[in-house]
Amino acid sequence: MDLDGVRVVITGAARGTGRLLAEAFAERGAQVFLSARDLAAAEQVADAISRRGPGRAHAFRCDLAVPNSVRVFAAAVADRTSHLDVLINNGAAYLEGEDLADGSDDAIESVMAAGGTGTALLTKHLLPLLRASSRPDVVNMISACGEVGHRRSGAHPAFYAAKHAHAGLAEILSYRLRPEGIRVISLFPPDFVQDGPWQADSDLTARSVIDCVLFAVGQPRDCFIREFHFEQVRSPYA
Repeated sequence: MDLDGVRVVITGAARGTGRLLAEAFAERGAQVFLSARDLAAAEQVADAISRRGPGRAHAFRCDLAVPNSVRVFAAAVADRTSHLDVLINNGAAYLEGEDLADGSDDAIESVMAAGGTGTALLTKHLLPLLRASSRPDVVNMISACGEVGHRRSGAHPAFYAAKHAHAGLAEILSYRLRPEGIRVISLFPPDFVQDGPWQADSDLTARSVIDCVLFAVGQPRDCFIREFHFEQVRSPYA
């Protein structure tokens, strides 16, 4: 897929799936604006991507749990580009623990703020740039924890709640932005691994999830893929 010149924002891109997303888009020629809470880590990723090419990457700090940090990041992107083609809402704080008491008040507040408020605010502040694009897509890396009735993850209840907030935001935006030609695409993967054998009896891998993202944004503009749902082959409790 040729993404030469496509301008992409990816949150939570200093490691893991976010970094792989940034690399995948840049490998296809995209210009990537990537963010992380740790600016130094984001800069290392951006430098490595730009050296490898063909696309280039620019690093920013953004803590989705802090509204002013979100606003500063969005303004910094607007200073670099007049339009945005793809926003990937990937960043989210994770918290483990089956009991509500397993997380501190501060940790619960941070998880909820990043996954709910922060994601909503960033999308809001970047919408003018998306509306200026001829091919705007908003991609939401949610989680099976955001599906109604899902109980198979060992994530903390606050993480479940944050992902339901993200899913609700994505669903209504898909309906309301569709008349403008802005596609809102959501992925609900179960707990997955970063690397694996790509076999039917193995865990879902980050690369397979990323391939779904690339497939969706590469479709003709009359094709609105709203959601990807995945079968969970293995139970985390097995």
